[in-house]
Amino acid sequence: MNPKLSRLQPYPFERLRALFAGVTPPADLKPISLGIGEPRHPAPDFLKQALAGALDKGLSSYPATAGEPALREACAGWVQRRYGVKLDAATQVLPVNGSREALFAFAQTVVDPTREGATVVFPNPFYQIYEGAAYLSGAEPFYVPSDPARNFAADWDRVPEATWARTQLVYVCSPGNPAGAVMPLSEWERLFELSDRHGFVIASDECYSEIYFRDEPPLGGLEAAQRLGRTDFRRLIAFTSLSKRSNVPGLRSGFVAGDASLIKPFLLYRTYHGGAMSPVVQAASVAAWNDEAHVQDNRRQYREKFAQVTPLLAGVLDVALPDASFYLWAGVPGRWATAVPGLSADEAFARELLAQYNVTVLPGSYLARTALGFNPGAGRVRMALVAEVAECLEAARRIVEFTRRNA
Repeated sequence: MNPKLSRLQPYPFERLRALFAGVTPPADLKPISLGIGEPRHPAPDFLKQALAGALDKGLSSYPATAGEPALREACAGWVQRRYGVKLDAATQVLPVNGSREALFAFAQTVVDPTREGATVVFPNPFYQIYEGAAYLSGAEPFYVPSDPARNFAADWDRVPEATWARTQLVYVCSPGNPAGAVMPLSEWERLFELSDRHGFVIASDECYSEIYFRDEPPLGGLEAAQRLGRTDFRRLIAFTSLSKRSNVPGLRSGFVAGDASLIKPFLLYRTYHGGAMSPVVQAASVAAWNDEAHVQDNRRQYREKFAQVTPLLAGVLDVALPDASFYLWAGVPGRWATAVPGLSADEAFARELLAQYNVTVLPGSYLARTALGFNPGAGRVRMALVAEVAECLEAARRIVEFTRRNA
């Protein structure tokens, strides 16, 4: 067996199952889960029709790893409409089976484990794939703590210069998971300057880019590069997906775009890895990237939910409207630090909330690691507002009652 597999940590939801072992929620309350970030708005009908219409032809041929020209053109067209960035669809765009597998596979392409001190840098808390990708590529992770003063954005100033010198890959998540912070242009400029100085590659995870609450849509990595005159997108690859944008997590469809000199070896890796997308999925993906009406409606639904739920929860928890994404990153009252022996504050809050009110939230410490002397997710919980408005409101009312009863 590959010895690197032993370094992988239990996934947060495995830890959550262990935390909830032995808990019997009240049977008279319908279970409501705000734990997993799985979109639950209905998939658009026109995507289902596109899937069905492609079955006969799409199931009878092997797909090319590079994807059909029509799909690459649809992806490039969306990037131009969304960000004002013009790409060469043949060399700067590559379809992938969802951003998750691509984020993992990219590290296996980029990292050279024979270089001394190979390091992968990413925010803390973080999407767990970053850590697994680092370990299995033969690198060591460096966890960049979040800064509460900036909506829990990554505090890149906490990375020592010696660490930057060893870094080969940086994962950026903007809008962020779990706090929803969006990186401004000044932050991108700093990372680009560091990339030029030390030669590391930037992987920009942008899967939440279309769920936002401000008037201005979130800045993307390719857009930032173009504004700063980096029109070759050197050492930058952006990752995006249809899962959240179009409510089709089961479709497993997204694409990467950016530096053509990185796309080429990534395509080679994926050819051997077996990363081709089904022609049936490609047909539906073309339809999805070419339509914005369903995305606008999806965003409207999230805005309606957050506008109603956030003020309720803000009355009892430390929580505010994020820049983007579909999570609330809430601080729990201090009393929970000693409420249940052997459990952290966020664990105790989550376990008792399930036991008393049958609502599931995810302890923030499960999304982070203890690094630089502390766990930046401790004392907070992540709530995924992915269900319909009524269910999210019911969950919020229960959380308010629970918090006040246990004050």
